[in-house]
Amino acid sequence: MRHRIIVLGAGYSGAVAAGRLARRLHRDDVAVTVVNAEPDFVERVRMHQLATGQDLKPRPLREMFAGTGVELRIAKVTGVDVDAGTVTVTASDGDTAGGNGTGGTDVLGYDTLVYALGSGWNPGAVPGVAEHAAEIASRPGALRLRQRLAGLAAGQPVIVVGGGLTGLEAATEIAEARPDLDVALAVRDGLGGTLSPKGRAHLRKVLAGLDITVHEHTAVVSVEADRVTTADGGAVPAAVTVWTAGFAVHPIARTTGLTLADSGQIVVDDMMRSVSHPDVSAVGDAAFVIGPGGKPLRMSCASGVPTAWQAADAIAARLTGGKLPTVPIRYYNQCVSLGRRDGLIQYVTADDRARPAVLTGRPAAAYKELVCRGAAWGVANPLLGLPTRHRHVDPVRAGAGL
Repeated sequence: MRHRIIVLGAGYSGAVAAGRLARRLHRDDVAVTVVNAEPDFVERVRMHQLATGQDLKPRPLREMFAGTGVELRIAKVTGVDVDAGTVTVTASDGDTAGGNGTGGTDVLGYDTLVYALGSGWNPGAVPGVAEHAAEIASRPGALRLRQRLAGLAAGQPVIVVGGGLTGLEAATEIAEARPDLDVALAVRDGLGGTLSPKGRAHLRKVLAGLDITVHEHTAVVSVEADRVTTADGGAVPAAVTVWTAGFAVHPIARTTGLTLADSGQIVVDDMMRSVSHPDVSAVGDAAFVIGPGGKPLRMSCASGVPTAWQAADAIAARLTGGKLPTVPIRYYNQCVSLGRRDGLIQYVTADDRARPAVLTGRPAAAYKELVCRGAAWGVANPLLGLPTRHRHVDPVRAGAGL
């Protein structure tokens, strides 16, 4: 029997891990199955572009995995039993391989599991967010926001809540695409607090040029259909509220019995293996990874892809008796698009602290675009152009669950 590897989720980290495993291991010895709720790879770093009316290049997963031996199941993960070594999935539209279970539900057995379900929108406990706010953490959310923005008349107010990179990109993209709208940004702390002085100065310049009103040191405590209320009792009008104040790990993780951090992420070792269940690896936003300086890696594509490389190469090495990877995961920069014509590249230390140096303006926008294209290319080419070498699995090691 072939060693069964199931990868849950085909975002940046899941798709890279699956593709890398399929190219590292001989298909006579392993069966690599990817379970994903959508048939296309979603460029999550471009959701602010999709929300403002831009069309993104379709990236069907079946085409991406064609010829690799990866089996794709278009289905939702509804349960994970790490003690039994099974995953329960419910078939989605277009799952031509599914349907062996009752009512489109199947139970898949695995020998090795790669958990890459990632994160999603976190409305938190703020009243009215779930009912009235829009999100861009997913493609359906971005498309719903796109429709809402398209229906706004000139002069109507839009507020983006959240001063992280997602909030900055959303606010500037909306203001650039719809200069007729009254766009505001609400930030709990100071604007660009994690950036260098040069980075903050450029950010303020760009926001001012786009006529974005910035509410600094402003906590939003409730959201209504036509306004948000702040902690000081003030009200800011909003025909549309875009909530970008944080992400949450997929809730399935809390039902698995895996050891979790307070964030809900799966605690892993430096090879991305669950500390409680070594036949499970976690990558991307789902993984609680300690990086340089003893700090947890932040949820981002910059963290997710290296963790996928590490996990896939470690699994391949254990199954074939090869050398375990020892490449440390670190940061180099934070890339922020500020509309289509401007951007900010904040150079950082290995543990993600801002350095004095930045790249700004059109060169930064071009750099960010290159990073986005490179990330999508890397998903389709998970060995980054290096030769493919399919290694045979050691049956003794595979049988021992190594």
